[in-house]
Amino acid sequence: MSIDELVNNVRTGRTRAGSAAVHAADALDAAGRQLGAVLDVNRETLAQRIQTLESRLKAGEELPLAGVPVGIKDNIAVTGERLSCGSRILETHRAPYNAHVIERLIAAGALPVGRLNMDEFAMGSSTENSAFGPCKNPWDTTRTPGGSSGGSAAVVAAGCVPVALGSDTGGSIRQPAAFTGTVGLKPTYGRVSRFGLVAFGSSLDQIGPIARSVADAARIYDVIAGRDQRDATSSAEAVEAALPGLDDSIAGMRIGIPAEYVSDALDPRIKARVDEAARHLEALGAKLVPVSLPHTKYAIPTYYIVATAEASSNLARHDGIHQGVRAKDANDLLACYLKNRGQGLGKEVQRRILLGTFCLSSGYYEAYYDRAMRVRTLLARDFDAAFSQADVLLGATTPTLPFRLGEKTSDPLQMYLADILTASANLAGVPALVVPAGTVLEDNRPLPVGLQLLGPAFSEARLFRAGQAIERAFKGPLTLPAGALA
Repeated sequence: MSIDELVNNVRTGRTRAGSAAVHAADALDAAGRQLGAVLDVNRETLAQRIQTLESRLKAGEELPLAGVPVGIKDNIAVTGERLSCGSRILETHRAPYNAHVIERLIAAGALPVGRLNMDEFAMGSSTENSAFGPCKNPWDTTRTPGGSSGGSAAVVAAGCVPVALGSDTGGSIRQPAAFTGTVGLKPTYGRVSRFGLVAFGSSLDQIGPIARSVADAARIYDVIAGRDQRDATSSAEAVEAALPGLDDSIAGMRIGIPAEYVSDALDPRIKARVDEAARHLEALGAKLVPVSLPHTKYAIPTYYIVATAEASSNLARHDGIHQGVRAKDANDLLACYLKNRGQGLGKEVQRRILLGTFCLSSGYYEAYYDRAMRVRTLLARDFDAAFSQADVLLGATTPTLPFRLGEKTSDPLQMYLADILTASANLAGVPALVVPAGTVLEDNRPLPVGLQLLGPAFSEARLFRAGQAIERAFKGPLTLPAGALA
């Protein structure tokens, strides 16, 4: 059932306000836990929210998301609920307030349900770095759903919830969306408030929706986008609603095809889907334009300097003193800090903190961080030049299909390279939308292919319009084959 159908059923009284959320809680406890995608389902809190929602509906409130269950990535704060970020060091931590996006969803009548698994502190591309176990892809449970928002993507793909929130620092919404056949949006930096999002890379992080369809993702975007005074980086730019123009014609739209996003380094089956999508858009009246993003090859080294440097600073607060788990065998303050962080933080998080601290250290700041920020400017200029020729860019999201669990865990560099086509958008601050383009066979099983659309800052409505055209061309949304989770 789409969000539109669900809300109409609630408004007309055909469905009770909380029935979809109760069903979602049951599904999260069953299929979600089978996938390793769910960390917690708080039914007591959910029951209270349902009671409040019923009262609001009886009072005649018009609620655009009335009764819609929404899964929440475990780095987004919901009052009184778990906020562990997939880490042992915050295992016992509970959020003292709601994130801005949660306030907006609840005000619109949505029902947050379920804390969803993720790579620890959003550091990973496979949701294998969680302290609470790996997450599986519902299309093939031997494969990763991507990361770091793997739990969010997995439960949407499995049909547990119609939509979930994720966060994207270098591709953490878009790569899981591509790997699970769902729709994922990384908004323009500053378009959605980060208030209540546990920080990883503050100049890169953005919250966005993962949904089954373009229309469902657009509905959530329209609710959560906008200015928030509590986030100093939140933009005051007026929000263009995405849903009203979703079905408008794309005739005359200039679709840029970046050479770097359709190179021979891609899996040929993914490249073929990019070409097919481009032909579909051209048949609808769009104009194809070849463009280049020449500094793409520097995106990964640049990202892993900027992101780790910011992580080194942001994660200094997680010391086991103020909140979370504290080591029991420390005899003095220094030992307490060392043991808390040594025992509470996973190896990948420790690796990135060390990398970031080194890049910021005296004598190395100019050689690494300062130079990376200069390259970041070049990446942003690449996008500016491309958008002077095109309205939207179309390309691959990932160079490969979903890889197997454990396949890249012993080689961090290969894992990092999984983000080669997504990290640039975060560094430049531009929005990007991933839309499924059907499936291909791998080992006699269908696996989804996700295509990426990128636009200038604050062009989300345009991206959704182009995404809707692609979704229809490939007869989406995608549905798991029968017995996939058996």
